[in-house]
Amino acid sequence: MTTTTLTTAGTAHWAGGDVEVSLSWGQDTPVRVSEIVAGGRRLAVHAIPAVEIISAANGSVPASYRLVHSEIGAQLRYVDHDESGDGATRTLRIRQQAPGIEAVLELRSDADVAGFRAQVTVTNRGEEPLVLFSVASWAMGFTDAAHDVDALGGWSLLSGRSDWLAEGRWSEAPLRGPDFPDLAEHLTGHNPRGALIVTSDGTWSTGRHLPLGVIDNPDLGIAVAWQIEHNGAWRWEIGRDTDGGFLALSGPTDTDSGWSLPLPTGASFTSVPVSVVIGSSRQDAVAALTAYRRATRRPHPDNTAMPVVFNDYMNTLDGDPTTAKLLPLIAAAAEVGAEVFCIDAGWYDDSGHWWASVGAWQPSTTRFPGGLHEVMDAIRAAGMVPGLWLEPEVVGIHSPVADALPREAFLQRGGARIVEHHRYHLDLRHPAAREHIDEVVDRLVRDFGIGFIKMDYNINPGPGTDLRAASVGDGLLGHSRAVLDWIDGVLDRHPQLVVENCSSGAMRQDWAMLSRLAMQSTSDQQDFTKYPPIAAAAPLSMLPEQAASWAYPQPEMSDEEISFCLVTGLLGRFYVSGYLNRMTDAQRLRVSEAVRLAKDLRTHIADAVPFWPAGLPQWDDPVVALGLRADGADVVSVWRRGDADPRVALSLPHLRGREISAVTLFPADLPAWRTEWDAATGILTVHTTDSTPAARTLRLTTLPNPTA
Repeated sequence: MTTTTLTTAGTAHWAGGDVEVSLSWGQDTPVRVSEIVAGGRRLAVHAIPAVEIISAANGSVPASYRLVHSEIGAQLRYVDHDESGDGATRTLRIRQQAPGIEAVLELRSDADVAGFRAQVTVTNRGEEPLVLFSVASWAMGFTDAAHDVDALGGWSLLSGRSDWLAEGRWSEAPLRGPDFPDLAEHLTGHNPRGALIVTSDGTWSTGRHLPLGVIDNPDLGIAVAWQIEHNGAWRWEIGRDTDGGFLALSGPTDTDSGWSLPLPTGASFTSVPVSVVIGSSRQDAVAALTAYRRATRRPHPDNTAMPVVFNDYMNTLDGDPTTAKLLPLIAAAAEVGAEVFCIDAGWYDDSGHWWASVGAWQPSTTRFPGGLHEVMDAIRAAGMVPGLWLEPEVVGIHSPVADALPREAFLQRGGARIVEHHRYHLDLRHPAAREHIDEVVDRLVRDFGIGFIKMDYNINPGPGTDLRAASVGDGLLGHSRAVLDWIDGVLDRHPQLVVENCSSGAMRQDWAMLSRLAMQSTSDQQDFTKYPPIAAAAPLSMLPEQAASWAYPQPEMSDEEISFCLVTGLLGRFYVSGYLNRMTDAQRLRVSEAVRLAKDLRTHIADAVPFWPAGLPQWDDPVVALGLRADGADVVSVWRRGDADPRVALSLPHLRGREISAVTLFPADLPAWRTEWDAATGILTVHTTDSTPAARTLRLTTLPNPTA
């Protein structure tokens, strides 16, 4: 470790991949991002304090809705910085002080990744309490400091909205537009007060908006992507100052989510982690974010094994499993090649009303007359790993656990336990709550030998709890961090256990969760024709190998419809459901072929970078496409959902000037989609069939250049 201390101007450099960020300071100025180098191009950027803190005693100047231009941020002065690393990873810490306050900005990164994780630790060095209202984990200007007219000109924002059954809907818009009108604010002598502010409160961290985005400017050759790595409340904002644009990232704040925290003398607070990656184009930034996720993912055998999972829920048993219903499905799932069989919701319920009775997690005796062991043994005998659905953080209002645990083990407001959709919510800061769910997981692993848990999460308890907390947001932040600590503990005790992150579809698909858990069910969408845009957009929010988009073919479907369903799951973590036991032999053979291909593609998917050759999917697009590129080959899935020109143009600029071979991987027995390649433009024209819905998965291989 090296430490540098300066009292005059200086610069520290972070570097990763082919990107470098310079953080500079002066005797009278705080540490600020001053320059970015990406793809060999150097850009001096609009400089704002990299650390921004708002407290009860020190707000913003001028008064505003923003995270930035805080009084404390402007008062901070450089003290020292240190760098450490082992060659593979690097940590840069920069310490600053303002009257009564110390702030340490920490950047951590993998040497080969063009991005870093940022956090800020604030310590009260004064004699009076420091009441925090917000601590931005990262702030930076991104526009050209030498611009002449319009700093935001040429910049675009890629951002995502989400909802139950309509997850990951991405849109692109120029930054110069309705969000940033021309204000003539130079006449006031102050920067504008507003910003484009995107927030989430409660615990559905991706229930409305996504905690990530990309800004890019092709003319400048720069793109910046970010994600907030938190399973609770968060905020990101983009703003325009008179001299340029800025990006700021934060966890909970007082304004947005009721978070405030008094720090007594000597006490510290560390903000939620955020990550930032930089590239010379949007595609480069997406590739860097993908590489960053792989570098920061918890090690687990499943990360590369990626076994095919059959789950009995979606469009199949729908939470009503019994021995009689499961045994035929188990046999059929094994026949098609599934490697994990997960029994979904309802396995613990004797009443037929399982929603409000969850919490004890004891197997039903009426559903399984011979005991749950009989079914688990059948799964193992068929060569598959048994799994169970679990929603550990909730207790139904009719569950015996609701009265067995102390009231302090639940999230509360004003002394009353919070109820949402007939469920109480455990507070994992309380030892009784954690002991309860630890006992549940350990018992299920020990007694039933499960190797897979589908961990669901179907309620949002709101802003937080005021029990044992300085504010409701403080209570929720403590609980959210306790959830992550609990997950780490489970995986430490059961290192082979595979845990799926299901959250009412994908309402909590943030990187705090996904960096720890094996896979993410991308939606609860039951209409197979509506699923492709969700599946195609998923690799923006997670790794392709984590994206479990349901493939739920049914016996009443046509061959094209069954193939369409199966294609939806192929370029991710293959996740199968459907009444396979009621299918004809030919239909099951089709599913078997898709499962075999999914197994063949696992290595490719685990190394691949996503791209979108037909453009980012929109909800009603008649044609949707997703590509995964690795090892000199592309695998592309194309879905045709509605009336459209049967000719689909796929843009493949990375293959321009090369000759390629295009081969249909699946389905092999249905009419082939003829292709035409234009090497000069990098456009592959695919001639689809007239019937809809229909889908194909293709492999595009680069051919050797002919010798002269």
